[in-house]
Formats: sequence, structure tokens, C-alpha cells
Amino acid sequence: MRTSARSLVASCTLVLVGCASAGPLVVAPNPSVSGSAAAPVAVATATPDPSRAAPAATPAACTNRSVLAGWSTRRLGLLTVAVPAQETSVSSVQSEVAAGVGGVLLFGSKAPTNLGTQLKALETHVPGRRGLLVMTDEEGGGIQRMANLVGSLPWAAWMGKNWTAAQIRSHVAAVAARMSAAGVTMDLAPVLDVDGRNEAPSRTNPDGWRSFSGRTTTVTRDGLAYLNGLRDGHVIPVVKHFPGIGHSTYNSDDGTAYALAWSTLKQVGLPPFTAAIAAGTPAVMVSNDIVPGLATNIASLSPTTITYELRGQLGFRGLVITDSLTAKAVTNAGYTLPQAAVQALRSGADMVTFSGTTSVGPRTAAIADAIVAAVGTGRLSRARLVDAAAHVLGVRHVRLCG
Repeated sequence: MRTSARSLVASCTLVLVGCASAGPLVVAPNPSVSGSAAAPVAVATATPDPSRAAPAATPAACTNRSVLAGWSTRRLGLLTVAVPAQETSVSSVQSEVAAGVGGVLLFGSKAPTNLGTQLKALETHVPGRRGLLVMTDEEGGGIQRMANLVGSLPWAAWMGKNWTAAQIRSHVAAVAARMSAAGVTMDLAPVLDVDGRNEAPSRTNPDGWRSFSGRTTTVTRDGLAYLNGLRDGHVIPVVKHFPGIGHSTYNSDDGTAYALAWSTLKQVGLPPFTAAIAAGTPAVMVSNDIVPGLATNIASLSPTTITYELRGQLGFRGLVITDSLTAKAVTNAGYTLPQAAVQALRSGADMVTFSGTTSVGPRTAAIADAIVAAVGTGRLSRARLVDAAAHVLGVRHVRLCG
């Protein structure tokens, strides 16, 4: 049957009206029209409507780790280093601070009255003005760096025998508040080693009076009181010396040292650290002792000790600091300072420390060089280095985003 011209126009008109909003039109054969040549029909083709475009993908959230991933390897490596300085001349490490080290460890026995002013001036050289970990050993008794400035505390053993936990906390809080006012942000204390030997620390006994007690429960109670006192005074506590060096065979600063056997240490020496982690300690220092039955290497260079036990079994998520990597125990184990720093980071440590306030610049540069080389060869993963740097910033509550 033939279709009249008028019907064809009407049909096309209907199609055009119905497709007016769909997009451009093209002419296509009309299959409903018989004949040797199909009549053309206007047909709409679909095109994207800009006003209805799919939403753009949400950008990944900014985190410290995402920012750190863009840093150079050397910059990341320097952030994991704490350099030593005499508290009477903190400006001696100005170049290292300006280069980006993550911390300064103060040594000495009498702080200058203007220490706070000196530290404020030093911090102006921190890249990005993102703060600096200024740390020291303020334990009490014979291990005090600035008692003249912040007040004195007795040996931990004396505190354990004569003060209640509440008294320990209040006395430590008062000292910590003055430390904070002087610009010191971190204390390498309390000592959580269970020892109890009634003697001063020495080459053959690294603890003695530095330990609160020979009883695990007393060390746990008083160690937590000390930890909380520091936090009350706005100073970051660092519990030490994980996993415990009570009854060590020697002082690792002076030579190779062995802690108690792991089977014993787990029962006697580990509980105070477990309790401190549960209480939210922000930082842990790992010892330079060898723990028989746990690992053949010294603890601060042992992935079994740090990654498996401290991180894995105990679930610690804060900052892991090494004891001094210039200790004789480290050199006896066959490591130079730069080699030890790389091994510590590989094992799970986040910040490395060393002693001796001479040649600080060359030694810091050597550590940074070793870290860069280790990442370059794959011996140290860049992801592990970023993780370590993130922990350094995290303990200072630094936010790189926003």
C-alpha cells in the first residue's frame, strides 16, 4: 500500500516533535513504508548531556603518609635521626636541624638558665617550622641532665620504696611542666626494667637504682605513674629498655650484653611494657641487649624483637626509638653507625639515636647517605622509611595536610 505525501509529512512531524529534546537528527529509512525505496524518517541520536555528566572521582584523602611519599629519600632519612648536643651549646646542631633531622638529644648535667630561649631559636631553623623532638634523659637520681633548671627527682628505686604511685605522678608532673616550659618535649623515661639490685648502675649492671623494684607489679604500678606524670606535664614519655634489661649481664654501652632468657623475661620483664602499651604510651625505646631465645642479634637491630613482638604480638603503634647506636654492644656486633641505622630501620625502628657530641655533622651525613643507598639497592624499602617518618611526625602531632 502506498503512503501519501501528506501522511509521510505527518509521520515525520510526529517523530520530530517527539525527539526534539533528544539530540541532533539524522535521516534513516522507515521500515514501515513499502516500496522499492524506503521513505526517509527523521531519527534522533543520543549525545551526552553536559548537565547530566557523571560526577568526577573523589580525590584521595590527604594524609601524612601521602605527603611523605613525595619527599626525597634523603629528607625522609634525616627525619628518622636524633642528633646529640650539649645542652650548653644547642646551636652546635643548627645545620643538622636546618637539614631536617627529626630530633635533638640533649646531654650534660647542668642546663643554662636560657635553655628555653636557645631551643626556640634552634626551632626556627626547622624546615617548614614543623617542630622538633627535643629529648633528654631525666630519670631521677644520678641520671638527670637539668635538675638545676627543672627540679630534682630521687632514684627510681627510692621512689619505689618511699612514694605512692600518686606521689610519683605528682612529683614527676611538676618536673615535666618545667621541662616543657624550657622547650624540652620528650623524656627518655621511665625505666621499666625489673631489676631491684641495691647498687648504682655500672659497667656490669645497667640498672640498679634506675629500676623501681625487683618486683614486676611494683615496676608496673610506679612506671605507669611516672609515665602519666610526664604526660600531665606535657612531655612525651619513652618507656625503656624494651623488652627489659633487668639483671643484664653487662652494660651494653660498654660491651656485649645479654638479657634474661626470653622464657623468663616474658614472665618477669615484659608485663610492665605490656601495661604501658595498653595505657597508651606514645613511644618505646628498644635495648641493645641480646635476648637469648628470642633473637641472635641485639634487640634494637632485630626484626623479631621490633616487628614481630613489639608491633605484632603487643600491638604497639607508636614511635620506636633505638638506644644509642654508638654503644659498644653495637660495634661488637659488627656494625658501623650508618650500618646500624639502616638495620634498625629495616627491623622496624622509626628513629635512631647516637651519642657523642663531636663530629655530629659528618656522622649525620653518613647515616643519611647509608639510608639513601639502602633504599636505592632495595635493602631498605621506601615504604618502611615513609612509615618510620610518619611515626616521627605522629608522636609530635604534626599534620602535613591542611
